Amino acid sequence: MTSQLATVGILSIGDMGMGIAKLLVANNYRVVTNASDRSQDTQKRARSASVDLVLTDESLVQESDYILSIVPPRDARAIATRVRAGYQAALRPQEKPLYFLDLNAISPQTAQDIARDFSSYPITLRVLDGGIIGGPPKITNSSEAEPVWYKPSIVVSGHHALKHAPVSGSHLADLLNMKHVAQEIGPASGLKMCFAAMNKGFAAIAIESFTTAEAMGVLPELQSHLKEFNPKMAAAAEGGLVGMPPKAYRWVAEMEEIAYTMERFGGFSARGMQRDIRHEPNERSREKDTFGRGGDLFRGVSDVFKFIAEETELGKEKTERREIGRTAEDVAKECVKAMAIQSSSDN
Repeated sequence: MTSQLATVGILSIGDMGMGIAKLLVANNYRVVTNASDRSQDTQKRARSASVDLVLTDESLVQESDYILSIVPPRDARAIATRVRAGYQAALRPQEKPLYFLDLNAISPQTAQDIARDFSSYPITLRVLDGGIIGGPPKITNSSEAEPVWYKPSIVVSGHHALKHAPVSGSHLADLLNMKHVAQEIGPASGLKMCFAAMNKGFAAIAIESFTTAEAMGVLPELQSHLKEFNPKMAAAAEGGLVGMPPKAYRWVAEMEEIAYTMERFGGFSARGMQRDIRHEPNERSREKDTFGRGGDLFRGVSDVFKFIAEETELGKEKTERREIGRTAEDVAKECVKAMAIQSSSDN
């Protein structure tokens, strides 16, 4: 039997973490996680995927050559804090490198803040900023002897290229479809933010458009016109609506991170563009206001996903157990229903 390659710690084992864990295990890596704070279902799924469970972050740090942080954006700082605490407690030889890859959907500034918190630690504790673009890894040809994997793109940046890591580094970087895009911390997270802004921002537009059309009784007509005049957009909108509900809670904070990215790095907070406002249809006097501020735009998108996550039944959905919102029409109906309940409670 071929000896195992590196040991990779993953925090945490959600949909993406589980997909990456399965890909690693299938290619002779040992994967460990601390799922002591997760549900029994999650722990059972981890064991079934041949992921080794450890009881403490100290053990995770002690046993890992690499640690991948893959959590909702709101938890990114907390995971980094746990890894630092585990590193301090672990009896780990300081000459043995440990690579910490922050692969969360966070702004470049947040990534830089997290990396800065590691700066007082030994140089062998090496931090990379990153982002995952695409869905979880999965086998696409289960009927054939040699599996073919779909893989997302993992973009990273920082001073320590993974391909130069001494323990399976080049192999791991290739296996994970990793692209090193810059030598400093931040650009990889920025790339992820810009991609997600278009991808998930469009999902928010689809939510509002389909919900409003359903409320006015014209959703079938909207769908038929989309399919006739823009079939690719129709497919993207309907696919996005169906896939969105279990992820909406994660995207609330992600949109806030995007808002900050557009402000801090795109300059949109300082570049409000002027428009005219008429108080009455025929009024000639106009006053100036600003619009086009990136932060305001994506905080609005965050509010859309917060509505889905907290105000609708769709927010209770789990990826592995879908019950409602399995069609675009059903998503729109659930949103209209929640809007009606919200409106009646406000009156």
